[in-house]
Amino acid sequence: MSQVFRITPEFLILRTAWRDDVEKLICVIGNKGGTGKTSITHMLCHGFGLLGKRSIAVLTDTSREPLLRGNRGYTPVDGRTPEKLEKIMEKLETMPDWIAVIDGGANRPEIDTQLYEASRVALLPFRDSHEDIRAVRHDLENFPQAFGVPSQWPTNPWQQMAAEKTLDTLMQDFRSRLLEPVYTVSSSKLLLESQVPPDLPTVLNNVCRGLAKQALAHLELGEQ
Repeated sequence: MSQVFRITPEFLILRTAWRDDVEKLICVIGNKGGTGKTSITHMLCHGFGLLGKRSIAVLTDTSREPLLRGNRGYTPVDGRTPEKLEKIMEKLETMPDWIAVIDGGANRPEIDTQLYEASRVALLPFRDSHEDIRAVRHDLENFPQAFGVPSQWPTNPWQQMAAEKTLDTLMQDFRSRLLEPVYTVSSSKLLLESQVPPDLPTVLNNVCRGLAKQALAHLELGEQ
Protein backbone atom coordinates (compact mmCIF):
# COMPACT_ATOMS: atom_id res chain seq x y z
CA MET A 1 0.00 0.00 0.00
CA SER A 2 1.55 3.26 -1.07
CA GLN A 3 1.86 6.11 1.38
CA VAL A 4 2.64 9.78 0.79
CA PHE A 5 4.58 11.73 3.40
CA ARG A 6 3.92 15.46 3.11
CA ILE A 7 6.80 17.27 4.79
CA THR A 8 6.54 20.90 3.77
CA PRO A 9 4.85 22.65 0.85
CA GLU A 10 8.26 22.57 -0.89
CA PHE A 11 9.26 19.00 -0.07
CA LEU A 12 7.43 15.75 -0.66
CA ILE A 13 8.67 12.19 -0.30
CA LEU A 14 6.69 9.46 -2.01
CA ARG A 15 7.30 6.14 -0.36
CA THR A 16 6.03 3.12 -2.29
CA ALA A 17 5.52 -0.37 -0.92
CA TRP A 18 9.21 -1.28 -0.77
CA ARG A 19 10.27 -4.87 -0.51
CA ASP A 20 12.44 -5.88 2.45
CA ASP A 21 15.55 -5.79 0.28
CA VAL A 22 14.88 -2.17 -0.63
CA GLU A 23 14.81 -1.21 3.03
CA LYS A 24 18.60 -1.12 3.15
CA LEU A 25 18.25 2.54 3.92
CA ILE A 26 20.22 4.52 6.47
CA CYS A 27 19.37 8.11 7.26
CA VAL A 28 21.88 10.43 8.91
CA ILE A 29 19.80 13.09 10.59
CA GLY A 30 19.66 15.47 13.55
CA ASN A 31 18.27 18.92 14.11
CA LYS A 32 21.59 20.56 14.98
CA GLY A 33 24.03 21.64 12.29
CA GLY A 34 27.78 21.08 12.33
CA THR A 35 27.69 17.59 13.82
CA GLY A 36 29.26 15.88 10.81
CA LYS A 37 26.21 14.40 9.08
CA THR A 38 27.65 14.81 5.59
CA SER A 39 31.04 13.48 6.64
CA ILE A 40 29.44 10.47 8.33
CA THR A 41 27.35 9.80 5.21
CA HIS A 42 30.40 9.68 2.95
CA MET A 43 32.55 7.83 5.47
CA LEU A 44 29.84 5.17 5.73
CA CYS A 45 29.61 4.76 1.99
CA HIS A 46 33.39 4.67 1.61
CA GLY A 47 33.52 2.02 4.33
CA PHE A 48 30.84 -0.04 2.57
CA GLY A 49 32.93 0.05 -0.58
CA LEU A 50 35.98 -1.21 1.32
CA LEU A 51 33.83 -4.09 2.60
CA GLY A 52 32.71 -5.00 -0.90
CA LYS A 53 29.23 -3.48 -0.58
CA ARG A 54 27.68 -1.21 -3.21
CA SER A 55 26.14 1.98 -1.91
CA ILE A 56 24.89 5.44 -2.78
CA ALA A 57 25.21 8.66 -0.79
CA VAL A 58 21.96 10.58 -1.25
CA LEU A 59 22.23 14.35 -0.91
CA THR A 60 19.04 16.06 0.31
CA ASP A 61 20.61 19.19 1.79
CA THR A 62 19.85 22.06 -0.60
CA SER A 63 22.67 24.13 0.86
CA ARG A 64 25.25 21.72 -0.61
CA GLU A 65 26.27 20.90 -4.15
CA PRO A 66 26.37 17.31 -5.51
CA LEU A 67 29.73 15.56 -5.71
CA LEU A 68 31.16 13.61 -8.63
CA ARG A 69 31.73 9.84 -8.59
CA GLY A 70 35.34 9.98 -9.77
CA ASN A 71 37.55 7.57 -7.80
CA ARG A 72 34.96 6.88 -5.12
CA GLY A 73 34.01 3.33 -4.26
CA TYR A 74 30.40 4.45 -4.01
CA THR A 75 28.02 6.67 -5.97
CA PRO A 76 26.93 10.14 -4.82
CA VAL A 77 23.43 11.03 -6.08
CA ASP A 78 21.40 14.21 -6.02
CA GLY A 79 18.11 13.88 -4.11
CA ARG A 80 17.57 17.56 -3.32
CA THR A 81 14.13 17.75 -4.94
CA PRO A 82 11.09 15.55 -4.33
CA GLU A 83 11.14 14.39 -7.95
CA LYS A 84 14.79 13.33 -7.82
CA LEU A 85 14.37 11.61 -4.47
CA GLU A 86 11.34 9.71 -5.71
CA LYS A 87 13.27 8.47 -8.76
CA ILE A 88 16.12 7.34 -6.52
CA MET A 89 13.73 5.37 -4.32
CA GLU A 90 12.11 3.77 -7.35
CA LYS A 91 15.53 2.82 -8.73
CA LEU A 92 16.47 1.19 -5.43
CA GLU A 93 13.60 -1.24 -5.87
CA THR A 94 15.54 -2.74 -8.79
CA MET A 95 18.86 -2.75 -6.85
CA PRO A 96 18.26 -5.00 -3.81
CA ASP A 97 21.97 -5.43 -3.08
CA TRP A 98 22.66 -1.70 -2.78
CA ILE A 99 22.66 0.32 0.43
CA ALA A 100 21.43 3.91 0.42
CA VAL A 101 22.70 6.44 2.96
CA ILE A 102 20.65 9.63 3.09
CA ASP A 103 22.35 12.84 4.23
CA GLY A 104 19.44 14.56 5.91
CA GLY A 105 20.92 18.00 6.50
CA ALA A 106 20.09 20.04 9.60
CA ASN A 107 17.38 22.26 11.06
CA ARG A 108 14.62 20.33 9.28
CA PRO A 109 12.73 18.47 12.02
CA GLU A 110 9.76 17.54 9.83
CA ILE A 111 12.03 16.07 7.17
CA ASP A 112 14.03 14.25 9.87
CA THR A 113 10.80 12.64 11.07
CA GLN A 114 9.89 11.39 7.62
CA LEU A 115 13.39 10.11 6.83
CA TYR A 116 13.43 8.33 10.19
CA GLU A 117 10.13 6.62 9.41
CA ALA A 118 11.26 5.65 5.91
CA SER A 119 14.67 4.22 6.87
CA ARG A 120 15.79 0.93 8.32
CA VAL A 121 18.49 2.57 10.46
CA ALA A 122 18.66 6.17 11.68
CA LEU A 123 21.94 7.68 12.87
CA LEU A 124 22.32 10.88 14.89
CA PRO A 125 25.88 12.24 14.87
CA PHE A 126 26.98 14.52 17.69
CA ARG A 127 30.26 16.08 18.78
CA ASP A 128 31.91 16.30 22.18
CA SER A 129 30.12 19.41 23.39
CA HIS A 130 27.33 20.04 25.88
CA GLU A 131 25.34 21.81 23.16
CA ASP A 132 25.56 18.82 20.81
CA ILE A 133 24.73 16.38 23.59
CA ARG A 134 21.67 18.35 24.66
CA ALA A 135 20.48 18.36 21.03
CA VAL A 136 21.11 14.65 20.46
CA ARG A 137 19.36 13.73 23.71
CA HIS A 138 16.28 15.49 22.38
CA ASP A 139 16.56 13.68 19.03
CA LEU A 140 17.10 10.28 20.69
CA GLU A 141 13.94 10.84 22.71
CA ASN A 142 11.99 11.79 19.58
CA PHE A 143 13.40 8.88 17.54
CA PRO A 144 13.35 5.89 19.92
CA GLN A 145 14.89 3.45 17.41
CA ALA A 146 17.72 5.75 16.30
CA PHE A 147 21.37 5.44 17.31
CA GLY A 148 23.70 8.22 18.40
CA VAL A 149 27.10 8.44 16.72
CA PRO A 150 29.88 10.23 18.61
CA SER A 151 31.39 12.14 15.70
CA GLN A 152 34.71 13.96 15.28
CA TRP A 153 35.65 12.41 18.61
CA PRO A 154 38.93 13.53 20.21
CA THR A 155 42.04 11.42 19.75
CA ASN A 156 44.03 12.99 22.58
CA PRO A 157 43.90 10.57 25.56
CA TRP A 158 43.08 13.28 28.10
CA GLN A 159 40.35 14.72 25.91
CA GLN A 160 38.97 11.23 25.37
CA MET A 161 38.75 10.69 29.12
CA ALA A 162 36.90 13.97 29.51
CA ALA A 163 34.56 13.09 26.64
CA GLU A 164 33.78 9.68 28.13
CA LYS A 165 33.07 11.30 31.49
CA THR A 166 30.67 13.67 29.78
CA LEU A 167 28.87 10.73 28.16
CA ASP A 168 28.66 8.93 31.50
CA THR A 169 27.16 12.02 33.08
CA LEU A 170 24.83 13.32 30.37
CA MET A 171 24.13 10.27 28.20
CA GLN A 172 23.80 7.51 30.78
CA ASP A 173 20.21 6.77 29.77
CA PHE A 174 21.23 6.36 26.12
CA ARG A 175 24.58 4.53 26.34
CA SER A 176 23.07 1.32 24.93
CA ARG A 177 22.02 3.27 21.83
CA LEU A 178 25.42 4.79 21.05
CA LEU A 179 27.73 3.47 18.36
CA GLU A 180 31.47 3.36 18.93
CA PRO A 181 33.03 6.82 18.47
CA VAL A 182 34.14 7.99 15.04
CA TYR A 183 37.44 9.63 15.89
CA THR A 184 38.64 12.84 14.31
CA VAL A 185 40.52 12.09 11.10
CA SER A 186 41.66 15.20 9.26
CA SER A 187 41.79 13.30 5.97
CA SER A 188 38.02 12.70 6.11
CA LYS A 189 37.63 16.05 4.34
CA LEU A 190 39.08 14.37 1.24
CA LEU A 191 35.80 12.49 0.82
CA LEU A 192 33.98 15.81 0.47
CA GLU A 193 36.24 17.08 -2.30
CA SER A 194 34.98 17.17 -5.88
CA GLN A 195 37.73 14.78 -6.88
CA VAL A 196 38.79 12.13 -4.38
CA PRO A 197 42.44 10.95 -4.57
CA PRO A 198 42.80 7.40 -5.88
CA ASP A 199 44.64 6.33 -2.70
CA LEU A 200 43.27 7.46 0.64
CA PRO A 201 45.18 7.28 3.95
CA THR A 202 45.07 3.97 5.82
CA VAL A 203 43.83 5.63 9.01
CA LEU A 204 40.81 7.03 7.15
CA ASN A 205 40.08 3.67 5.53
CA ASN A 206 40.20 1.94 8.92
CA VAL A 207 37.82 4.42 10.54
CA CYS A 208 35.38 4.20 7.63
CA ARG A 209 35.53 0.41 7.60
CA GLY A 210 34.82 0.25 11.33
CA LEU A 211 31.85 2.60 11.02
CA ALA A 212 30.44 0.61 8.11
CA LYS A 213 30.72 -2.65 10.07
CA GLN A 214 28.65 -1.17 12.88
CA ALA A 215 25.99 0.00 10.42
CA LEU A 216 25.91 -3.41 8.72
CA ALA A 217 25.34 -5.08 12.07
CA HIS A 218 22.29 -2.91 12.66
CA LEU A 219 21.06 -3.51 9.11
CA GLU A 220 21.37 -7.24 9.86
CA LEU A 221 23.19 -7.79 6.61
CA GLY A 222 26.42 -9.12 8.02
CA GLU A 223 29.59 -9.48 5.97
CA GLN A 224 30.12 -11.80 3.07
